[in-house]
Amino acid sequence: MNVNNLMADLERKHPGESEYLQAVREVLESVEEVYNEHPEFEKAKIVERMVEPDRIITFRVTWVDDSGEIQTNIGYRVQFNSAIGPYKGGLRFHSAVNPSMLKFLGFEQTFKNALTTLPMGGAKGGSDFSPKGKSDAEIMRFCQAFMLELWKNIGPDTDVPAGDVGVGGREIGYLYGMYKKLAREYNTGVLTGKGITWGGSLIRPEATGFGALYFVQHMLHQAGKSIEGKTVALSGFGNVAWGAATKATELGAKVIAISGPDGVIYNPNGMTPEKIDYMLELRASNRDIVAPFAERFPDAQFIAGKKAWSIKCDIALPCAFQNELNGDDAKELLANGTWCAAEVSNMGCTPEAIAEFQRAGILFAPGKAVNAGGVATSGLEMTQNAQHLSWSAEEVDNKLHYIMSQIHEACVRYGEQPDGCINYVKGANIAGFMKVAHAMLEQGII
Repeated sequence: MNVNNLMADLERKHPGESEYLQAVREVLESVEEVYNEHPEFEKAKIVERMVEPDRIITFRVTWVDDSGEIQTNIGYRVQFNSAIGPYKGGLRFHSAVNPSMLKFLGFEQTFKNALTTLPMGGAKGGSDFSPKGKSDAEIMRFCQAFMLELWKNIGPDTDVPAGDVGVGGREIGYLYGMYKKLAREYNTGVLTGKGITWGGSLIRPEATGFGALYFVQHMLHQAGKSIEGKTVALSGFGNVAWGAATKATELGAKVIAISGPDGVIYNPNGMTPEKIDYMLELRASNRDIVAPFAERFPDAQFIAGKKAWSIKCDIALPCAFQNELNGDDAKELLANGTWCAAEVSNMGCTPEAIAEFQRAGILFAPGKAVNAGGVATSGLEMTQNAQHLSWSAEEVDNKLHYIMSQIHEACVRYGEQPDGCINYVKGANIAGFMKVAHAMLEQGII
């Protein structure tokens, strides 16, 4: 495999799709050496097949807003790879959603799902519809119109969507209600992230954040460190950041920053149960601002226009969106003494930021390993639905913790360097890639 030649061919086929091309290059550069040790991969053109999605489904979504105006959005489902199981990946409702974004997320999801040890392929989907500022009735009508087009392409053994940015429990409920009506069957296994009373899994809303902190805990232990007493800066204030703040606080760390599009909250005294609960209240308001946190809690300070990375911390955890932490942010963190960073959001750091962290030699781990807890718990939800089980929160949490320990172990196995340091980016990419590549090889040319 010659990475530059492959990338030149991909750039010709996918012009201008920078996010997708960036994700592919990162993986190919990590696995090149190992891949070239397997001539059977080259003969079967595994890479050339793996970097192209199985199919992309695009459709118009037409709905009526509260004022009676007809609105039109575009819906997508990128079914990327099903070599190790049915397609699995979230739906994202956000104005920035486009095919390049979803290809990159589906590509990353394929390897993330492979790392979980569960039988799940990779997919991603969504729409350029934004729930921000919409009424519940408008969101319901949009979700129903979206599912009207999607439903024939999903199923418990075909493709199992979940929530993602802009798609929480409310949206999953509306989507499933329409699916049930159209399919004329009550099959909760067709979506994950459901309500507890109709097939959902306990701790699913907080699972991504919980899993991320379990991974960080293992990473610190591997380096002879402890998370207890360390300061943590988080971006975002939705489910993922909420879960991360909850578990970081439980493990003895102090969460001193959360952020939103309007600025950052400096929270020097750390989180309390009341503060953590208020994060969800902020997200549920649909205003997408974090400033009211400081109005509610006088010991916190709101700094307009600043990011979480402007706050001096030991550990930086991007929890909001892709490419949210850039090279300049990384330099600011390093100058302030940050010695650990982990992508809780998918590709939360730009390549420039990752290069800065790796050049400085700090602990760094990528999203496909760190944030796999969410999809792992979705996989556990699928198991519960298929086998008609109902696990307790403690049982789910224990299984999640075990899965994250296995992911960390795989990253160490493939990422350990001659000097004993762990390259978690390389380790995660190789571990996920090898599982998918062997499955594709064994299933023939399809």
